[in-house]
Amino acid sequence: MNGRVLPVALLTAGLLAGTDGANGANGANGSAASAATPSSSGVLAAPGDPTPTPTPTPTPTPTTDHNDQDVMFARMMIPHHRQAVEMGKLAEDRAADARVAGLARRIEAAQAPEIRTMSGWLTTWGEQVPGESQAPAHHAMPGMMSPEDMRRLEGLSGRDFDRAFLTMMIRHHEGAVTMARDELSGGTYEPARRLAESIISSQSAEIKEMKTLLHNLPG
Repeated sequence: MNGRVLPVALLTAGLLAGTDGANGANGANGSAASAATPSSSGVLAAPGDPTPTPTPTPTPTPTTDHNDQDVMFARMMIPHHRQAVEMGKLAEDRAADARVAGLARRIEAAQAPEIRTMSGWLTTWGEQVPGESQAPAHHAMPGMMSPEDMRRLEGLSGRDFDRAFLTMMIRHHEGAVTMARDELSGGTYEPARRLAESIISSQSAEIKEMKTLLHNLPG
């Protein structure tokens, strides 16, 4: 009797052990499957992890090479600067306020060398430097004065000149800052990007100065 019962007990224990092992394996596989599920992008993400964010579009990397934006920046900023220098020269014998005359001289002193620098870039790149006799397409460049604006400014003197000069130059500087920001957004030539940063810094400060002068002009 005992000889027949023992094998049955052993067999029953073995079956139970096999069932538990299978359940354990299934449980482990189920846990593994729930622990790492593929996201919509195909990247495995654990439960509770945020959805992977897309890689942002890279910004232009400054190099010693140039691109079309660098060429456009130089070709547009040269006549833009030339007009600012021309406006500054008008102040020499027309401005009534010494502060306006001094600002005009500083603008001339800063922008004339920058014209030479940008002209040198274009020559090195094999690009045409805008001629001084060419009438600038003022509508294509932010802040540029029209020929009519320049003739009107030339015909003024004293306090009227000071007010018109500051009003026009504020708009002119704001246009230069816009163009410089475009260069930083798309240009790759490191010297051009540095000049753009300098223009933004210096001309933004001058805009603030001119607005204060304009507000405080007598009469």
